[in-house]
Amino acid sequence: MKTLSETWFAEGYIDFELKKYTLLAYLQEINSGFRENKLYPQLADIIFHFNNMISFRDNKKLMQDHFPRRFTGIQLEKLTLLYEQVIEDDELMKELEDIIHYATGKMQKTISDGAEIYEFVEEKIIIMPIGIVPLDNTEGYFFLNNGNEKNTLVYRYRLTIFEKHDEKYRGIKTDFIDSWCRSITSTYENIKMELIRKKTDLPNPAVYAIETSLSFPIAETLLPVAKRYLVKFISVAA
Repeated sequence: MKTLSETWFAEGYIDFELKKYTLLAYLQEINSGFRENKLYPQLADIIFHFNNMISFRDNKKLMQDHFPRRFTGIQLEKLTLLYEQVIEDDELMKELEDIIHYATGKMQKTISDGAEIYEFVEEKIIIMPIGIVPLDNTEGYFFLNNGNEKNTLVYRYRLTIFEKHDEKYRGIKTDFIDSWCRSITSTYENIKMELIRKKTDLPNPAVYAIETSLSFPIAETLLPVAKRYLVKFISVAA
């Protein structure tokens, strides 16, 4: 997927019409992915650029304190210098403000469209525990079933906790294990027992089945949405 550079709106020749066409070409590709129900990396990328411009627009200190982690120190330093140069030029700053105002408006609409798709996919997801869930459910497996497809995708997961701005968040790390073809002899319980037999380092895992009634692109949509929904499901149940 083609993307914008981190400082696309303030790079090179700062001209409203030029930046407008750059933005529209980018949004066209993002929306093309959304029409195919492909959310990632498109949704994360456009949210990054939206937050980037908002931070730049508001003020330098806010920009320094809240810039997305995607930036390295060198990139942030360059952007800070750029901010200082531009803010001293009233005419240039006005052009940049117009670009940011237009771009954030357009991006906000596209982000809203992506969020609607995300919510729709999440509504179609059902999560159910397989067998007894141990007290420690921070590590285990989940089985992913995409619509009417016969194969069950098996992933190992581990919940992680990280801090950001004095708040704690839960994340999830996953590894693909294998694919099982569902049958009378290959039930969720049977797959769980086979995993316990083969993966002796996890003798009493938490196991969840995640199903959808509709089919979605797995890597671009279903898997990332399912992972986030599983984190929410486990957090609520804890």
